[in-house]
Amino acid sequence: MIILVSGLSGAGKSTVLHALEDIGVFCTDNLPLSLFAGWMQEMQGTGRLAAACIDLRSTATPEALEQAVAQARGMDPDCKLVFLEASDEALIRRYSLLRRRHPFAPDMDLPQAIAAERDALGPLRAEADLVLDSSNMNPYELAELVETYWHKHRDRRERTMVCSLISFSYQRGLPQEADMVVDARFLPNPHYEPELANLTGRDAEVRSFFERHDDVSETENRLQDWLLFIWPRLQRERKQYFTLAIGCSGGRHRSVYLVEQLGRWLRQQGVAEPVIRHRELGMVFRAGEGQ
Repeated sequence: MIILVSGLSGAGKSTVLHALEDIGVFCTDNLPLSLFAGWMQEMQGTGRLAAACIDLRSTATPEALEQAVAQARGMDPDCKLVFLEASDEALIRRYSLLRRRHPFAPDMDLPQAIAAERDALGPLRAEADLVLDSSNMNPYELAELVETYWHKHRDRRERTMVCSLISFSYQRGLPQEADMVVDARFLPNPHYEPELANLTGRDAEVRSFFERHDDVSETENRLQDWLLFIWPRLQRERKQYFTLAIGCSGGRHRSVYLVEQLGRWLRQQGVAEPVIRHRELGMVFRAGEGQ
């Protein structure tokens, strides 16, 4: 299988490529499109899982990138396109720290260059199998997330849908990668209990607090029933990735607890081995790890 990595400059493409390389994927960065067809044939001949970063450094036009993706999918029906993006604020901050010119439009000011590249790559983004927004991730979190996403694909015979569960705070906005969002702010809030305020939904004391409330267990049951209902239907639609985000006020108690509970339940049921990400805690792992 071939993985193509593309996206906005400064969004983390190199980090993604390094993460893939760390799990045994043969990686090529900044591949000129004139060599692309030959590279595809070479990789298919080896039978290895391979990845290439193709972006606007590789060609003069966005249309050429779209044609390369179409060509890759014609040669390999299992080819996946991963598109990296980030908010304008995050990209401006990163370029300010690096003190580098934007490669897409070095003669424009930075906000204009970012906007121009985002607009030019819009059609390519629409073709992506997976869009990752790295705005709120550091390089280690992004690498861990990518490594987990593609861990199973090292065995080409495995065709399971990748499930991600994210806890977040509404104060920092919705996770852009979420397919579906659940608002947990109606549940009892441990933040108002002095002995629990500084803990998280992963701590035993907070779990005990939630276990005493029927509304919480009822919410878990209804979410479990809902996931059992939609899971085969998502697979029937050949969906490769599903991300469920659960939010609360601070992203530390209610959302974290529900994500942990659902992740454990999904694993026990054999439905999926989800990637768990607690955005506000800066934690990424598979269900069952980090306990």
